[in-house]
Amino acid sequence: MKPSVLARVAATAAPVIAGALFLAAPAAPQAAMSPQSSADTVLPGYWQYTTSAVGVRDTETKCVRPSEINRFFGGLSTRRWQCTYPVRQVGNGNARFEGVCTDHKGRRVNIRLNGTYQQESFSFRGGAQLARGTPYLPASITARRLAAQCPANAEYF
Repeated sequence: MKPSVLARVAATAAPVIAGALFLAAPAAPQAAMSPQSSADTVLPGYWQYTTSAVGVRDTETKCVRPSEINRFFGGLSTRRWQCTYPVRQVGNGNARFEGVCTDHKGRRVNIRLNGTYQQESFSFRGGAQLARGTPYLPASITARRLAAQCPANAEYF
């Protein structure tokens, strides 16, 4: 592929990668979600997260209810993307994910991410592959919990 064609593909794909990265947020194991555990639990509340891919950064804030934690951190699926992570290793503050996100038009993005998480933050680095045989493009997602309680006008997850 010519460099100019690759640059156009990368620029066009940036929103796809950013969306897929958001979908690749960390999945906490069931044990980490139980009320008995403390240090290995990702907490509900008001979260800010930033995705970055191919030079495009996007930051959003969402309120995550206790009942939504598993969906938020466990292979998030939205109206646009359905993700599965056959490789999901989470525990002791470290996580690694490998999977595929597919949109409603059947477009697929392979995802590889790894990094660390705590009760109120996480940071993952890795990449997204737009087509089989192409290199993974650098990508990341970072998040932090802004507050335990959500503001009245917060958008809910």
